[in-house]
Amino acid sequence: MKIIEKIREASGAEGGNKVIFSFEFFPPKTEDGVDNLFERMERMVVHNPSFCDITWGAGGSTADLTLEIANRMQNMVCVETMMHLTCTNMPVEKIDHALGTIKTNGIQNVLALRGDPPHGQDKFVQVQGGFACALDLVKHIRSKYGDYFGITVAGYPEAHPDVIQNNGVATPDAYQNDLEYLKRKVDAGADLIVTQLFYDTDIFLKFVNDCHQIGITCPIVPGIMPINNYKGFIRMTGFCKTKIPSEITAALEPIKDNEEAVRAYGVHLGTEMCKKILASGIRTLHLYTLNMEKSALAILMNLGLIEETKISRVLPWRRPTNVFRVKEDVRPIFWANRPKSYISRTIGWEQYPHGRWSYSHNASYGALTDYQFMRPRARDKKLHEEWAVPLKNVEDIYERFTKYCLGKLKSNPWSELDGLQPETKVINEQLVNINSKGFLTINSQPAVNGANSDSPSVGWGGAGGYVYQKAYVEFFCSKEKLNALIGKCKDFPYLTYMAVNKEGIWRSNARETDVNAVTWGVFPAKEIIQPTVVDPSSFMVWKDEAFEIWSRGWAQLYPDEDDLSRVSRKLLEEVQNSYFLISLVDNDYVNGDLFAVFRDF
Repeated sequence: MKIIEKIREASGAEGGNKVIFSFEFFPPKTEDGVDNLFERMERMVVHNPSFCDITWGAGGSTADLTLEIANRMQNMVCVETMMHLTCTNMPVEKIDHALGTIKTNGIQNVLALRGDPPHGQDKFVQVQGGFACALDLVKHIRSKYGDYFGITVAGYPEAHPDVIQNNGVATPDAYQNDLEYLKRKVDAGADLIVTQLFYDTDIFLKFVNDCHQIGITCPIVPGIMPINNYKGFIRMTGFCKTKIPSEITAALEPIKDNEEAVRAYGVHLGTEMCKKILASGIRTLHLYTLNMEKSALAILMNLGLIEETKISRVLPWRRPTNVFRVKEDVRPIFWANRPKSYISRTIGWEQYPHGRWSYSHNASYGALTDYQFMRPRARDKKLHEEWAVPLKNVEDIYERFTKYCLGKLKSNPWSELDGLQPETKVINEQLVNINSKGFLTINSQPAVNGANSDSPSVGWGGAGGYVYQKAYVEFFCSKEKLNALIGKCKDFPYLTYMAVNKEGIWRSNARETDVNAVTWGVFPAKEIIQPTVVDPSSFMVWKDEAFEIWSRGWAQLYPDEDDLSRVSRKLLEEVQNSYFLISLVDNDYVNGDLFAVFRDF
């Protein structure tokens, strides 16, 4: 979706008073830095920014990495993504390659820039076969790609740094010329302006008024850069030739060597700047995070725009924001804790389920590849610490799962997420009980009968509706325990189960064509939404991945050398080859008790 459409949509909500915000990130220099960035990004996007953008890098130095990060942001982090694109060192063939790549990946938003000079050079030089300025780039995008892309351009409240003199001020003529050039970019097809950083709010407000005076009518989004440390602040404002009001200098001087005090002041200053901007009637904020989360989130919390403990979800799972999946609203529950794996295995579907899972005609999931078992370094380290422990018998395996349900472990080979999810904590005592008995759970949800849709633990879809869930649990257990469980299920007519082992031996009291809705919501002036289902066909696809995790997600954590590791790996292999994977649903979401069937074990 285009950012301009999101802004227009927001302007019609809450009587025109809804405030939206966004974050900017830049490509890190190392692989560890990229992993850390995505972990931070995941934590930040749960607060529902309207979009996030990723920079291109001076001189196009990070072009390939920017394209990769933008793709992951849009399709795995699932946040509306805007990619910067510059003219520096970019002949038109490279520009079209970048635009074609992001279009293929479903990205619709570009920030068109001239770009800074390459490292070691003082001035921008037009590359042969390239463009001289952002205006040329805007014209090219519109002429070749029509209306597909939403185009954002940069605005400079104090004029472009190239025309700011040694005294820190642009001449009136230079400032006016810069404004007129900005209007030409808008007239050429840009539909949004995001400003350079500033610290004098009056200068920004004057800039907005000056833009209106010359006929610029598109939204102008203020770029806010929180002060995180003094040296970085001085370096950045020096590079951008940004005016620093005397009161800011006076406040920073006595604390400049105290990083914590500088950061606290930066949050205070950023909050006050945003308050003044919002009071002027502007309802959009863009935060330059410098890949740091705390200051940006603290400002938003101070403004009352987010709450640390209250996360709003459109659906129980986060949908990729690319144009191909915009209507997707139904998924099998099995990948609830491995959403990135699900996305990777369904990329390329011609049609994504909308309204009802059975309306989907997609018969083929992507094959398992190394990608489904790749992990960020930090998560891999945590798994090594928590799961690569000596295992002497199956009771030691039970203990790992039990400790996870107790919250004593934060990682799990079957989950891409951090720790137990809020709704799981509702039933963690029951989960602890059955895991200690050898029913090794990897996915679950409690029964919900008409909870408010803004409930912090089980809510989704925003305020004003009601959500429902059938109790669900998915687990591994031995063949002997499965046989006993199946016998007990006869006394619980509302329970439906599917069981399968690694070899594909199937046992169930439901037909292989039965699709069971296990989550749904009722909202004003909408049809019932049922975003999560239990689908037998998908379960048979998922089982291969679930069993493979015993070896590629857990056993491979052990080093090859020592005897204890060999014993542990052999035990995990025996469980993988002999246990069944079971999906169990209690269809009585009003009076049922899913865990009653486990009581006599």
